[in-house]
Amino acid sequence: MRRAAEQASGLLKALGNIDRLLLLCQMTQGEFCVSELEVLSGIRQPTLSQQLGVLRDEQLVHTRREGRQIYYSIASRDAMAVMEVLYGLYCKPTKESKS
Repeated sequence: MRRAAEQASGLLKALGNIDRLLLLCQMTQGEFCVSELEVLSGIRQPTLSQQLGVLRDEQLVHTRREGRQIYYSIASRDAMAVMEVLYGLYCKPTKESKS
């Protein structure tokens, strides 16, 4: 049980930063290159690179290089499950917000 709690604590620590949370929330919608993430999130360099580095170090994201572009997507099933819940609670448009 302690090991599971340590893993959960590590994930929650990574999600505890607003920029990383915003990046992962965006990635629930698919794979994005760095320039797309910068525009969509409003996070500027070098903060964007720093936070993507943390997500890579925590093994929460995959990277894929295509030419000069690096693409990011969520790698962790646990992170995706948590992010889907958070997205549904806080980000997904509701009928009330459409009116």
